[in-house]
Amino acid sequence: MEKTTFRILIVDDEQSFLLLMSNILTDEGYSVQGSSSPDAALRLLDGFRPNLIITDLKMPNMDGITFMDKARQVVPDTDFIMVTAYAAVDTAIAALKKGALEYITKPLKDPEELRIAVAKIAERQGLIAENRQLRSDLFGALPPLEVIFAGMEAVLRDIEDVAPTDATVIMYGETGTGKSLIAKVLHHLSGRPGPFVEINCAAIPEQLLESELFGFERGAFTGAVQQKKGRFEIAHDGTIFLDEIAELGPGLQAKLLKVLQDKTFERLGSLNSLRTNARIVAATNRNLKELAAEKKFREDLYYRLSVFPITIPPLRERADRIPAIADYLAAAVASRLGKPTRPLPKSAYPMLAQYEWPGNIRELENLIERSIIISRGTELSIPRMSETPPEGTAVLNAAGDMKSIERSAIISALKQTSGNRRKAAEILCISLRSLQYKIRDYAIED
Repeated sequence: MEKTTFRILIVDDEQSFLLLMSNILTDEGYSVQGSSSPDAALRLLDGFRPNLIITDLKMPNMDGITFMDKARQVVPDTDFIMVTAYAAVDTAIAALKKGALEYITKPLKDPEELRIAVAKIAERQGLIAENRQLRSDLFGALPPLEVIFAGMEAVLRDIEDVAPTDATVIMYGETGTGKSLIAKVLHHLSGRPGPFVEINCAAIPEQLLESELFGFERGAFTGAVQQKKGRFEIAHDGTIFLDEIAELGPGLQAKLLKVLQDKTFERLGSLNSLRTNARIVAATNRNLKELAAEKKFREDLYYRLSVFPITIPPLRERADRIPAIADYLAAAVASRLGKPTRPLPKSAYPMLAQYEWPGNIRELENLIERSIIISRGTELSIPRMSETPPEGTAVLNAAGDMKSIERSAIISALKQTSGNRRKAAEILCISLRSLQYKIRDYAIED
């Protein structure tokens, strides 16, 4: 935080000491106000809104701890430094227990003591503000919760329950189901001040993954010309998301187990242990319990990770919500590409709902993006679907242009309703007359 924008209120009934502290901190570039009366200082709070209050512990009419309690009712996020002429441990401990971050004694032995104490708090507040902004930017860039968790309301309730805790979370789900997105939501709802740090354990060669996770010291290996922090160190006070956790090799599994057990790790090339309070969220598209039973994944690590398991259902299991998700993606992707927003034709909804979507949300988004790129009319044109449909999939999954897909959708709707055209029209979200015209145009026998 810039010193000129960091506001400090000093409260001390001893005028000479109040002036001394004001001069020291003003010379440092801080914005400083002072008061020799606690009551007068309370009246300053609304207008000045200090980032930091430095208050004497022993004052007539009102002691420093009482003043701190009253001030917090007006400026709850303000930090405090207590000043005491009594170097007794019990008075300092009482102030710290009540929430003061630092205490200094008077007479001031060295002005540097005051400068260092204030600088530490200013740096702390700057980091908190920066991380809040990062969290706000992160969450602001996410789709609305009702889109992310469409058809997954139970998963959202689990995320809301576990987010405020420190529990390790593991998410199971097929590729493309949005596990990373959900991990970001969990981090935001946790309120943790540190950053969200993500790493895909399958995307980095194992010989490099250890240094990415834990960092290294200068000279730890050829090419290590300077010290580098690892992801666990960067994620301190935040969340580290370990995607594709099942791909970790045995050596890294052992190191991760150590982090989970005692919250410590070592950089490569160092014997000094570092602590982390990063919250661990892991994800996999494989069955860790089966892998552990087959001795392909450490059983003790499996149990450490499985404090709070969450299963993310595939897109095909929430087919009734696919049209709403597709509509959101159509608007979001068009905005990202700088293209006009065009609605999906309602006649495409049954095809979207009945396709198996082996690639889940990721595959749906890719299809929408291709649609936006090729479309010229007032509605999106669904492109040829080149993916091979899974065995047993309805005819709607077959490749074809929009007309053949629409014809297939009509045939499927008629089959579902045993030839009842009115009910088929309702499924297709078109009028009965439109359905009758299309049946005639496509020469469909029902």
